[in-house]
Amino acid sequence: MERDDILVLDPTGRRRPEEERVLHAADGPVLVDILGERAWAIADQPLLMSLLTDARVSKDPRQHWPRFIDGEIVGKWPLYLQVAVNNMFTAYGADHRRLRRLVSPAFSARRTDQLLPSVRSNTELLLDEIARRPEEVVDLRESFAAQLPVRVISDLLGIPEAMRLGFRTTIDSIWNTTSSSDDAVASTQRVYTMLHELVALKRSTPGDDLTSALIAARDDEGDGSALDEEELIDTLLLVVAAGYETTVNLLDSAICALLVNPEQLELVRAGTVEWSEVVEETLRYAAPVSHIPMRYAVTDIPLPNGTTIRRGEAILASFGAASNSPRTHGETAGEFDVTRPDKRHVAFGYGAHFCLGAPLARAEATIALSRLFDRFPRMRLAVPESDLLPLPSIMGNGHQTLPVLLDPAE
Repeated sequence: MERDDILVLDPTGRRRPEEERVLHAADGPVLVDILGERAWAIADQPLLMSLLTDARVSKDPRQHWPRFIDGEIVGKWPLYLQVAVNNMFTAYGADHRRLRRLVSPAFSARRTDQLLPSVRSNTELLLDEIARRPEEVVDLRESFAAQLPVRVISDLLGIPEAMRLGFRTTIDSIWNTTSSSDDAVASTQRVYTMLHELVALKRSTPGDDLTSALIAARDDEGDGSALDEEELIDTLLLVVAAGYETTVNLLDSAICALLVNPEQLELVRAGTVEWSEVVEETLRYAAPVSHIPMRYAVTDIPLPNGTTIRRGEAILASFGAASNSPRTHGETAGEFDVTRPDKRHVAFGYGAHFCLGAPLARAEATIALSRLFDRFPRMRLAVPESDLLPLPSIMGNGHQTLPVLLDPAE
């Protein structure tokens, strides 16, 4: 890297607003330290979109990140798993196209429509459970925002009931960037153990689910295009981790934003604004994933501001700051406004790596939010917004808890 003025990203997530102000003020990329590794953070939305569609930018560290190739981060960097997985998340070029082709049918419009009854029924079951709780204050992140995506992703993958809690707690720990390297390694070992157990179960007792479908493609296709065993396991990890964490944070942030801005909620209740617009504004205002490590320069990339990202240097896609950038959304970029005409964001990525699960996440959030606020129309935050603690994560953007009063006394 070329510069000494480095923005050190806070692993606790508590300095995210301050960090985003620095990223927004910069004319071009900002050199950041992400848990000891340096990268060029890109928070300008047009520039980020340009780089995400540039063949000179790769997601494969095995080919294009010298730090990875030379073994400098193996067993040392807490986010090693994020870049070392062997699936479409870290693939480049033809490998990425092959892997995405194998997974895409699971997220087709038809398959998403087939999952909507599961979304609706699980939403109602969770709301019934919440309504029966005797306690005055309910943590909606724990009891609703986290529970619904776990159930939907588990239905998609065919994860048995007995395994669901283990997957959820382990994925939470993987997204926690305050964990030590030893804890990160332990979490990685736990999740792989569970994934191997799931694959063994589905090989012996296949079902109508994505895991069984991927196993069949792995075991039956002989033309060299199918997943190998490592790719199979890591693809399942990608679906679990991405499908769960992003939707949890989307629901969490949308609920909080509406409770903090009751005039916005009234616009939706009056029918002036659709619930789908609430979802899009939440994705813009508080993208569920703030930063995604890493991408790498395949060759030198000169930028318009005069900076050059050198071959082999890491690039950090700062989806959160790019989505709510004043350069794109003007002086009101930091305000939650469901009537905003321009809600452009990159919360689901952009280009070849655009999130396959985006339609499912949007549909899930639209259904869940509308039913939640229909069921509990007088719901209020139980604490001031300033008391809500952010997730301990550089990547995930949400709250540790979301305590609410479902039906507060007048």
